[in-house]
Amino acid sequence: MAPVAEHLLRELTPHVLGAVVRRYGDFGAAEDAVQEALVAAATRWPVHGVPDNPRGWLIRVAARRMTDHLRAELARRRREDTAMREADDVDPGPTADPVAEEDPLILLFMCCHPALTRPSAIALTLRAVGGLTTAEIAAAFLVPEATMAQRISRAKQTIKKSGVGFTMPSDDERAERLDAVLHVLYLIFNEGYASTSGPSLHRVDLSSEAIRLARAVHALLPDDPEVAGLLALMLLTDARRPARTGPDGELISLDEQDRSLWDRDAITEGIALISRTLSRGAVGAYQLQAAIAAVHDEAPRADDTDWPQIMALYSLLQRMTDNPMVTLNHAIAAAMVHGPATGLTLLEQLDRDDRIAGHHRLDAVRGHLHERAGNPDAALAHYRAAAARTTSIPERNYLINRAARLTRNS
Repeated sequence: MAPVAEHLLRELTPHVLGAVVRRYGDFGAAEDAVQEALVAAATRWPVHGVPDNPRGWLIRVAARRMTDHLRAELARRRREDTAMREADDVDPGPTADPVAEEDPLILLFMCCHPALTRPSAIALTLRAVGGLTTAEIAAAFLVPEATMAQRISRAKQTIKKSGVGFTMPSDDERAERLDAVLHVLYLIFNEGYASTSGPSLHRVDLSSEAIRLARAVHALLPDDPEVAGLLALMLLTDARRPARTGPDGELISLDEQDRSLWDRDAITEGIALISRTLSRGAVGAYQLQAAIAAVHDEAPRADDTDWPQIMALYSLLQRMTDNPMVTLNHAIAAAMVHGPATGLTLLEQLDRDDRIAGHHRLDAVRGHLHERAGNPDAALAHYRAAAARTTSIPERNYLINRAARLTRNS
C-alpha cells in the first residue's frame, strides 16, 4: 500500500474507532469491525483511489460489520426481528459530533485502564489508537502473532468487563490515568528509538507512532506541562536518529555522531516546547528529561556539552523518581564533570538494586568509565560482559568492537 494511504489509515484509526464505539458501546466488537474496515481499505484504496471522505468510508464499512455482528448476536438470542430494526436504524455515516476530536484521547484512556498490565496496555494502544496490525505489533516485540492476538483479545475482554463507557474520564480518573497514558507512550517511543532486541537499532514505525500520538494528546491537553514535556523529549531525542547509525546500521555513540545530520526542525520545536513549559513553574520528570535532551542538542560539538548543567538536572530528577536508569545517567554526568572515578563510585549503589544489577547497560557504562580512567583490563571485562547480556544485535556489535579496539591497543 502507498505510504501516504498507510499513514492516513493510522491517523484515522482512533477517530473511526471512537465513532463506532460511541454508537455501539462494545469496544471489543467495534475494534474488530474497524480492523476489518482497515483491511478493506488497504485492499480497495490502492486500486480505486482514496475516497473523498476516507473517515466516513471507514465508519460506514465498520458500521456494516457491526450491524452484521448485532444481527448474528440478536438472532442467537431469538430477538432477531427487533434487533434488525434497531441495527438498521443506526446511521453509519459521519456526523458533526462535537466531541469527535477527543476520540484519540478517550481511546488512550480506555487502553490504559488501571485493570490492564503495561504490556497489554501498550499492545492495545498500538492496535486501537496507533492502527498497527497484530502482526506488526508482534514483530515489534518479537513474539508470535498468535501470542500477541491472545494478549490483545484478553485486554479487550478486560476493558469490556470493566464496564468503562466511551466518555472522557472524570477529572479524578483522568488525573489517575494520565500518568499511565504518558508512560505507555514513553515506553513505545523508547522501544522504537532503541529496540531492546533484534537486528535493528531503531523501529521507526514505533517511535514515529509514539510521537504522533503524543502530538494528539498535546493538542487535546495543551496546558498540561508533562504532556508537553514528553512530546518535547521525544522530538529532541528522535532528532538525533539520523546520525545514530552508520551505513551498515552500526551504532554510533553520541560523542561520535555527525551533528550536522541532526534534525534541526525537530530540535527547534522541542526546545520551544520545553522552554514554554518550564517557564510555567510546575516541573515534572518528563520536562526534566526534555531539558537534559535540549542541553545535549544545543551543543555544536560533544566537547561543548554543558555537563555540569546535565548533572544538576539529573540530581533534580533523582529526587523526583526512584528509577535506577536515572541514577546510572547521573553517574555518567558526574564522571564527565568530576572524573571517571566519581562515576564508578556512584555506580556501586546500583549493584544492590535488583532492577538493574546484571543489566548490560550497567556493565557497558562501567566499561566506558574504566576505559576513560586508563584501566583497559577492567574495561575489556565489562564490555565483554555487556555484549553477552544484551539482546540488541547493534548494541552487541558496538560493545564487541569497543573490546576489540582495546585489545588491539594493548
